[in-house]
Amino acid sequence: MRPTDHLKSLVAEDWQAATRHAFTDQLAAGTLREDRMLAYLQQDYLFIEGFVRLLASAIAHAPSLPDAIPAAQFLGLISGPENTYFLRAIEALGGQVSPPAPAHPVTVDFQNLMQQAAHSGRYAQMIAVLSVAEWTYLDWASPHADKAANLPFWFGEWITLHSGRDFEGVVAHLRGQLDQVWPTLSTEDQQAARAAFVTTTRLERAFFDAALAGYPAS
Repeated sequence: MRPTDHLKSLVAEDWQAATRHAFTDQLAAGTLREDRMLAYLQQDYLFIEGFVRLLASAIAHAPSLPDAIPAAQFLGLISGPENTYFLRAIEALGGQVSPPAPAHPVTVDFQNLMQQAAHSGRYAQMIAVLSVAEWTYLDWASPHADKAANLPFWFGEWITLHSGRDFEGVVAHLRGQLDQVWPTLSTEDQQAARAAFVTTTRLERAFFDAALAGYPAS
């Protein structure tokens, strides 16, 4: 069994809950209330800085240039088209990104997790957080990819950004990196990466739970 498949098996309940969530089901059906989508996007946008720093740290710690290049290309997507999507969608839904929305406690926990991973100096721990963040989104979005074109762009483009061949390649690269380095890790580093994987999955579920309940919009 691949190390990433083993890690996923450890969090099966949270993974299933995060990737087959009522929030994303409503989003994909176009029935999610616009104020709920706005508040969700405002919270999600608070991750951008921490995510970019974490991804940049992983690039800097990659074992080789060929290992770093796909992540560097993904960094361009996050800081380009995805960032632009946030700005367009939040504005279209009647919100703003400045001043930023107050961070929900789950958002704060996620920000802290990314910061800890970025500052850990441990490549596997960084990749574990990134893998869960992107793999869970691929898992929930892919079944709805054929619906995206018929939805308002704030729903449809969010699905498109997290599905399709290019995004599958991103997830395959991140998983491959964790699989590749896993056998070389010390017991301590494996434990740290495993804990990061488990915690990230739990927080992904909690983030969607809070989004369904309704983050306060700013």
